[in-house]
Amino acid sequence: MKKLFSNIKGDAFGGITAGIVALPLALAFGVSSGLGPSAGLYGAIFISFFAALFGGTNTQISGPTAPMTAVSMVVIAGIVAANDGSVEKALPAILTVFLLAGIMQIGLGALGFGKYIKYIPYPVVSGFMTAIGVIILVTQILPSVGYYPKEDVELVNQYKPQAEEIILENILKEEAGEGILVLEDFEETIKRAGSMTEEDIAKESKTLAKSASSGVLGTIKILPRALKNINWLELALALATIFIVYGFKRITTKIPSALVALVVVSGIAYGFGIDYRPIEEIPTGLPVPNLEIFTGFSLASLTPYIFTAITLALLGAIDSLLTSVVADNMTKTKHEPNKELVGQGIGNSIGAIFGGIPGAGATIRTVVNINAGGKTKLSGMIAGVLLLVILLALGPVASKIPAAVLAGILITVGIGVMDYKGLKAIPALPKDVKIGPLKVSSEVIVMLVVLVLSTVWNLVYAVGIGLVIASLMFMKKIGDLTAKRSAIKTLKEEAWADESGFPERLKEEVFIKHIKGPLFFGSTSEFQALSKQIPSTARTVVIRLGRMQYMDQSGLYAMEDVLVDLRKQNINVLMVNLLKQPRYMMERIDIIPNLIPKEHIFKDFDTCLKWIKENVKDKY
Repeated sequence: MKKLFSNIKGDAFGGITAGIVALPLALAFGVSSGLGPSAGLYGAIFISFFAALFGGTNTQISGPTAPMTAVSMVVIAGIVAANDGSVEKALPAILTVFLLAGIMQIGLGALGFGKYIKYIPYPVVSGFMTAIGVIILVTQILPSVGYYPKEDVELVNQYKPQAEEIILENILKEEAGEGILVLEDFEETIKRAGSMTEEDIAKESKTLAKSASSGVLGTIKILPRALKNINWLELALALATIFIVYGFKRITTKIPSALVALVVVSGIAYGFGIDYRPIEEIPTGLPVPNLEIFTGFSLASLTPYIFTAITLALLGAIDSLLTSVVADNMTKTKHEPNKELVGQGIGNSIGAIFGGIPGAGATIRTVVNINAGGKTKLSGMIAGVLLLVILLALGPVASKIPAAVLAGILITVGIGVMDYKGLKAIPALPKDVKIGPLKVSSEVIVMLVVLVLSTVWNLVYAVGIGLVIASLMFMKKIGDLTAKRSAIKTLKEEAWADESGFPERLKEEVFIKHIKGPLFFGSTSEFQALSKQIPSTARTVVIRLGRMQYMDQSGLYAMEDVLVDLRKQNINVLMVNLLKQPRYMMERIDIIPNLIPKEHIFKDFDTCLKWIKENVKDKY
């Protein structure tokens, strides 16, 4: 406790500065997610406070971030669409997924997985981060030009037939659930269909129009229509915001340019009475827990989103621990990765209960905190308290912010979050894979696959596919390298130092095989060719295993196949210096003693040579 208050002045200044930087981003990320500005603000308040209190990085400032918001956006859109386009109806399920992600983060930290996050390949992270930038950039085009698909009457009317079809389908499902046989009681179906109003059809049509225009592909599809219906005033506000964000940085970096843009453009728009579209109203008063998460919990409704929750948990872990490394480098300290994951999980769990979107350690806010004098956990807690004070005191004022201003801020965030380092390195990376006549880099393939799939398809699956491809390519490289070192050679071609005294007269009768390196799936093919390499005169094979430290299941069965083949040819097999792990594997499936008697396993080559001299006769 004493340590917590050892740097009150620096922590207070750092926390207040970081909180001010976090304000416009929290509002923008909340709007972008689909839950509204209050969700972004609630997330920033609770994650910042509790992740700092329980986390393992003293100077970390946490809250909603671009990657976490991009994934959350997908979750929210999917659940809202499944609940007739009603955010209010879908909210408990959405927050339950966020709560589950937080609990998973706590589990990751408690089980000690923090140290393993660093093994995620850089091309996967690079492709994902660039995709996040592209997604944010593209999806903010519509609000920045003041075009909202569900308010385009002509577009909404196009979806009326599909809306009627969905409503009728829901009626049939409802009747099936009640055990009503439609074909026998068709009048009931007609009666229920007759109660369908124009308002119901219009509401469903708006939901379909919004859903069809969401995401990168939806935005691109509707873009020509949006460009024909530009609201020039909204576009001017967005462009002014972008101009100030980048322009003010040239004057000074001590004051957050995003906050300056937010205050200046919003002040001008409101002060001059311009007819603009404001953000959703931010509720006044203290945040209230959403108890429907627990009272309306349904495992069946949650099951489809388990993998999404895992992705959120892992993404938040990666995001936070990368920021922790940055903080370590700046402060010359060492963070506790597992404790940090527990803290982030607690912050995200409490944030979800109060209706906030999930977040992670935020690099820019953390750097601002450190530069402003923050040194202990108190700085992150102060940042959270400051945002709560702003919510209580300035909620009604913040509700007047133009939606186009937040869209402009998000466009700058999207441009900034892309991994330009990885993109610039594409031409320089070694081309180690051949696809048809072209030679390309395996790292570039992984990065582009993750980038493209994340952008146009699914962030969750894209990362999984990227990890699988990266792992397979890595294993192939290691397999190729191992296979090169494990060439099958006869005694005459290669002899180890202790084989120099091998009797010349027995070299036709004895074939010696050297295995160097692990025998695993990448090196089994050459080992399986052993029986074809043995001279026709040899009746004894010596397999030297002192440099084979490891054998996987593929290698084990390859060994068994070879030994069975040699036994059919009446060839004796002797093993020299069989190490502990490979021996254990062979004993599990009875290769020892069924195919290799224990008396044919020798500790060293000298002992084996003595047996050869006593038991192998010179025939050639």
